[in-house]
Amino acid sequence: MFDTIILLTGSRDQQLALSELLRAHNPALAFRFAVSLQDIEAIERDVLGRSRLLAFTTGVIVPADILQALGHGAYNFHPAPPDYPGWAPAHFAMYDGATRFGATAHVMETRVDCGPIVGVETFDIPRGVDVRGLEQMTFVRLAYLFWRMSRDLACDAGPLPALGVGWSGAKSTRQMYAAKCDMPADIDPAEMARRIRAFHDDFRGIPLTINLHGTRFQLMSAAGAVGEPRTVDAPALALAS
Repeated sequence: MFDTIILLTGSRDQQLALSELLRAHNPALAFRFAVSLQDIEAIERDVLGRSRLLAFTTGVIVPADILQALGHGAYNFHPAPPDYPGWAPAHFAMYDGATRFGATAHVMETRVDCGPIVGVETFDIPRGVDVRGLEQMTFVRLAYLFWRMSRDLACDAGPLPALGVGWSGAKSTRQMYAAKCDMPADIDPAEMARRIRAFHDDFRGIPLTINLHGTRFQLMSAAGAVGEPRTVDAPALALAS
C-alpha cells in the first residue's frame, strides 16, 4: 500500500513547499522528511515498504539497501539536462560553452545519475549569464518539472514511465572540478579565460588557483579580498593560504 512520501531535500523550506504541493493532489499522504543520510537510515523498514522517496537538490547518496526496501521507488530531480550528469553540472556547461541547459527527473539507482529518465525540461542559456545566474534559472526549471510531475508522484503507486531518453556526456566529479581550478603557469590564454568564466566563483569551496615559480596564488577580483565577490573581467592574484 502506497501511503507515504519521503522527501530528501537540501532544506526544510523546500520540504514544506513540496509536501504542500503533493498533499494537494493526495490529502491522504503521510510525509517523512530528511536532509541527511542519517535521517534516511532512521526511517523504519515497514515505513520504507509503503513509501516513495523523492530527492530534490541534494548531494546525499542513498545506499542500495534502502533503495531496495522502498516499496514504490525513488526518484531524483537533477539540476541539469541528461547530457550533464554528475557534480556541479552548470559549471561544466559554462566551461563547454553550452547553449542549452535544463533539469532531469530519473529513477534513483545505486550509481549516481544513471537511472531511467522520467522527466526533462530544457531552456536556452541567455548570452552573458554567469554560473550563479544559470544555477538560479535551472532551479526554477527544476521546480517546474517537479510541479508538472507532482500529481503522478503523489497518486500513482506504480513506476513512472521512462521517456526513452538516455544519459550522455562525461559524469562530472568534485575531483574533475578541482582539476579545472588548478591552473598551470603555462596555461593557454584562451583556456584560462574559459576556466575563469566557468569556475571563478568559488561558492563550492574550490577557488581558482595558479602556480607561479613554486608559489600558489588564488584568483580574486581586482578590488576584493579572498572570499569576497569575484569578477571575470578583472581577475587579480592573491597568495593562497
